[in-house]
Amino acid sequence: MQPSPIPPGYEGVTPYLIVGDAEAAIDFYTRAFGARELFRLPSPSGKIGHAEMAIGTARFMMASEFPEHGARSPKTLGGSPVGLLLYVEDVDARFAQALAAGGRELQPLRNQFYGDRSGTIEDPFGHKWTLATRVEDVSPEEMRARCDRMFQSKPGPAQQAQQ
Repeated sequence: MQPSPIPPGYEGVTPYLIVGDAEAAIDFYTRAFGARELFRLPSPSGKIGHAEMAIGTARFMMASEFPEHGARSPKTLGGSPVGLLLYVEDVDARFAQALAAGGRELQPLRNQFYGDRSGTIEDPFGHKWTLATRVEDVSPEEMRARCDRMFQSKPGPAQQAQQ
């Protein structure tokens, strides 16, 4: 019998994070986000060569940094353009929990025009996490109107230069 081409639990996009110290990252993600470790595979050097975790039903993978194999963390690269979004039941409590676990606030919590209450932290390994709770259902049309109003009320770079 052939295995399923898509393993159960991996039906969507699965992020794969490279971190300086996967053991420390597993501890942080557990304390900050309530993640569960599914398993880990140590490398011969003792570093974690691969680990899998879950937050709710969403899975993600990670490994310690192995620059000799092209696996470099955001800290080594000077940042990452990729962010992760995590919807939670109580964003205020989870945001405080992530900060207490060692996250650094990048954007404070606030209600957004698109219906979420959200804020962004950077984890100790250089990855950006936006934590959010949906507080209002907003149609795409209303979202566009609110976005337009928001940009009309804030001067852009060209308007700022003229002031």
